[in-house]
Amino acid sequence: MTTKQLAPISVDQAVAVVTGGANGIGKGIARALVSRGAKVVIADIEADRIDETVAELSSEGTVSGWQTDVSDIDSFEALADHVFDTHGSCSLLFNNAGVGSGGGGKAWESEPNDWKWCFGVNVFGTANGVMAFVPRMLESGQPGHVINTSSGDGGFAPVPMAQVYAASKAAVSCYTEALHYQLLDESDVMGASVFYPSGGMMNTGLFNAARNRPKELARVRNPDRRSAMSFEELKDRLEKAGRDVKVADLDELGNFVVDSVEKRQYIIARDIDDTIDLLRRRADAIEQFDVPPVHQMGI
Repeated sequence: MTTKQLAPISVDQAVAVVTGGANGIGKGIARALVSRGAKVVIADIEADRIDETVAELSSEGTVSGWQTDVSDIDSFEALADHVFDTHGSCSLLFNNAGVGSGGGGKAWESEPNDWKWCFGVNVFGTANGVMAFVPRMLESGQPGHVINTSSGDGGFAPVPMAQVYAASKAAVSCYTEALHYQLLDESDVMGASVFYPSGGMMNTGLFNAARNRPKELARVRNPDRRSAMSFEELKDRLEKAGRDVKVADLDELGNFVVDSVEKRQYIIARDIDDTIDLLRRRADAIEQFDVPPVHQMGI
């Protein structure tokens, strides 16, 4: 496969789409893009949050919103129609929307709807974005880039008690790598990056993502089971376990992501040394035909 290098891409006046852009990491990315002169379209499933974020960022530059269910290809195609009809192009596609598993617990305690919801958003949502936007981006012949949000949980190694979420993020990492090589073979101006949120604990909507879980994908066998800890509960648990918990500044993280995208950096991640050590230990275990070590998170 080709390993050609892509020229840096300019954010100034670029048209950028950010899914899950109305809050959390997506909002931080959107803010960074707007501040640098990009025309940003925030795609999110929560219409009220879109309105709030667009109103907040409008004083900083050109930003608009479009309600989108990333798990629905028709909804994503409608977003692409809107972006190309309104702006005539798309240079940067951030497939950032994500949810937790909605189940947790042991692997045999998961429900089919946990898998359908998590993979529908995290995996199909990423694939839908590529299918809806990339053909038009390639046809334009203009420089472009696709950034898919994965996670160290699954993308590098799983947290054992988050098997559904970890599996979804492992899929995103593999998919993005394949996508990048295919784009390099297809074009001299398009590529992809995989983003691993890092640099501290993230206070994002992922902790209460169940607020947007469709009723038809609700838990059936044990509907009253709590799906996830809150940000505050997890932070407290880590601190009690002796961890020095750093909380990430999401606006600062957004700037870091955009800096990396401008350089066409494939792996976008911070504090990578511990991860490299873990990956080496995993490789050593695989060489010995043993089960690789996993993320323990100190809990």
